[in-house]
Amino acid sequence: MSDWTNLWYVWLILLAVFLLLLCGVSASCIKFCCRKKRLPVEPFPRHPCDLAAIGIDSDSTAHSTVT
Repeated sequence: MSDWTNLWYVWLILLAVFLLLLCGVSASCIKFCCRKKRLPVEPFPRHPCDLAAIGIDSDSTAHSTVT
């Protein structure tokens, strides 16, 4: 059985994996906290819409020119 203290590269890999996991967990916590504190903002402000309706019956001249 080899001595674990001589395998420095194994400790280096384990340290790198641990630091990556720690950074990921920290980033997730910060993102969650910032999302919770921020007020919801609408991406586009709502404006009242104008709707125009034009009624055409079968006796209209506009209807006869379209058809």
